[in-house]
Amino acid sequence: MTPEPSRFRRWLRRLLWLPVVFVSVTFLQVAPLRFVDPPTSAFMLWRQVDGLGEEGFSLRQEWRDYDEISAYLPISVVAAEDQKFPQHHGFDLEAIDKALASNAEGGRVRGGSTISQQVAKNLYLWSGGGYFRKALEAWYTVLIELTWPKQRILEVYVNIAEFGDGVYGAEAAAQAFFNKPASALTAAECARLAAVLPNPKRYSARSPGPYVQRRAAWIQRNARNLGGPAYLDPTL
Repeated sequence: MTPEPSRFRRWLRRLLWLPVVFVSVTFLQVAPLRFVDPPTSAFMLWRQVDGLGEEGFSLRQEWRDYDEISAYLPISVVAAEDQKFPQHHGFDLEAIDKALASNAEGGRVRGGSTISQQVAKNLYLWSGGGYFRKALEAWYTVLIELTWPKQRILEVYVNIAEFGDGVYGAEAAAQAFFNKPASALTAAECARLAAVLPNPKRYSARSPGPYVQRRAAWIQRNARNLGGPAYLDPTL
């Protein structure tokens, strides 16, 4: 008669299944969103919880498909944050090296995150640092790059990015700051939206200060130098 496995062996077997369960669950979180528009994001949920009890606070977001958004917005966010977006596979190693060097030298803290990494963080995780969160961000980034085309990554990003306090996505931002639909945004307006992304609670796209004006002009130059919206077409 075969003896029953020890309790230790049973627990060991269960532990060995954990990586399989983790990979399966996270894959099922990511893969369907190639075709299904996410109704919200982790960042939006966190902000809604924080906003409870805040007088006058309301979270605004309306999904718009890629072709319903001005072509100047995707190229503006790429020019502002991730100029190698069409070429990399989720991570810009050169930008990461520069960020690490700048931080080690005590310069201005730089993140080096790609748009794919920001989608992973905004959609599934929480703000802040820590090795555990960064490891999860890297894993979700790998899954996103493996299962979504580049255009889908950009489409999700411009629909969940925060452009003002409680204002998420291109449509809500266009209506809140420019009184027009996202499809009608000009190149200058898109550059202003991209310019506030580092800190949308501090900077305003509606009433841009000197920093946002300078950064928006720099973004427009970069977008033109990359080739404008056509820079994204061959690879998406």
